[in-house]
Amino acid sequence: MDALQPPQSRTEIYESLQAELGSILAGETNMTARLASTACLLAQAFQPRFFWTGFYLCDPMKPGELVVGPYQGTLGCLRIPFGKGVCGAAASQGRTLIVPDVHAFPGHIACDSRSQSEIVVPIFDQAGTIYGVLDVDSTERDAFDQTDADALECLVAGLVL
Repeated sequence: MDALQPPQSRTEIYESLQAELGSILAGETNMTARLASTACLLAQAFQPRFFWTGFYLCDPMKPGELVVGPYQGTLGCLRIPFGKGVCGAAASQGRTLIVPDVHAFPGHIACDSRSQSEIVVPIFDQAGTIYGVLDVDSTERDAFDQTDADALECLVAGLVL
């Protein structure tokens, strides 16, 4: 880091990521490549605060169930039913969930016991149907707020083609 430049705010980091992802993903039609690149850049930009960063996608072969997609971090849960845990709740409710203390969330699924807080953002396809969720965990309690929610919602808004 250049000693003459002040550290970037989270908002500035998210804005820079949005521009970088826009450039990288322009013309890319493969969803695995789009999701993997997004998870990678998010994880790198916010480490160590982002402990686990990735996607759970709706499984067309098993309606009402999410299956792990591209991610950065420790082993994730392979499948999560709609309505179960933070990811399943966000998918079934179709809204972003910020959980300051995952141990206080009813039905939390502990894929890694080091996770302390979580934000889950639903992802919709062009028709407005739930496609999956972006899941970010932190080893810190209360690591996420409305700044993260607004920026992550914006970031995933154009992800699905």
